[in-house]
Amino acid sequence: MNHTRLIHQVGAGALEWLHAHRDGFRLELDVDPEVGFLERFKPVGELALICKVLFREGVAGSRQAALARQLIDHHAWCHTLDGGRMLVRGQQTEPISPIPFEVYLPFKELGYSSPEAERAFRLNQRLDSFAALEMSPVRRLGLSAFQRRFGVPPRPPEADLVGATWLGRSPEPWTVEGHIAYDITHTVFHLTDWGENPDGLPDQVADYLATWLPVWLDDWLDLQRWDLLGELLVVDACLPRPTFDERAWEGYAAAQQPDGAMPAVRTMPEGGPDEVFDIVYHPTLVAAFASVLAMSRALTRLAHTPS
Repeated sequence: MNHTRLIHQVGAGALEWLHAHRDGFRLELDVDPEVGFLERFKPVGELALICKVLFREGVAGSRQAALARQLIDHHAWCHTLDGGRMLVRGQQTEPISPIPFEVYLPFKELGYSSPEAERAFRLNQRLDSFAALEMSPVRRLGLSAFQRRFGVPPRPPEADLVGATWLGRSPEPWTVEGHIAYDITHTVFHLTDWGENPDGLPDQVADYLATWLPVWLDDWLDLQRWDLLGELLVVDACLPRPTFDERAWEGYAAAQQPDGAMPAVRTMPEGGPDEVFDIVYHPTLVAAFASVLAMSRALTRLAHTPS
């Protein structure tokens, strides 16, 4: 019970921090062209994805749910994205970029709508240029999964892409480093629709992860790589038989700051508020994600445990 309470507290604290620092999710309209206008869209899309998981799993407390709804409804959709109009502007700025589409999808799945943006996305995805964009196998896998969920034919189908990913090839597990580890976690996220469908993991992939995930959890815990550890805890919750590694969760929770922020590596960074936000928002979002999914799986297991 204490372990479950600790998992819940991680998510509750993370959401408090995200709500308190919601202005950090703003767009930069006059950003330097070399930086890219669409780079600031990614945090907004990640926020929508995590809030969607929170609403979907239904295990958050009433305050968490209220904070998430305020973040998505009043701040992200109405204020930051201007009801979808900023997504249209983003698509016009970079015509074949998939980012506006990827940001829009979780909002659409939460009930928000922008017909103008959808027309732009459907036109865009019929272009040969869109299918020809060069990207890593896991990035292409994610885009195909988003296309399926949006209701357009994935180009190419997800089943054609899994074998090209690092995880799909089941290589030597001791070669995992930072970049490969993120490829692993995101392959799992896409195959399971962000934890909604654990059966989406091929048996070979699930067996490989069940064998090596405990080792990776120990490694990244010892290295105090909290952002990556959080993503691996999400992967654990996506498995058919999660482990709920207590040592990893205790170390992870101990790294969280009193205000709910989760550092990316070792300790909190120094710098101005904007600099700190840009480094900390992602591991804090991941903390909320890991907490909600682990809580949901733990309660499901408890409900199916014989009395």
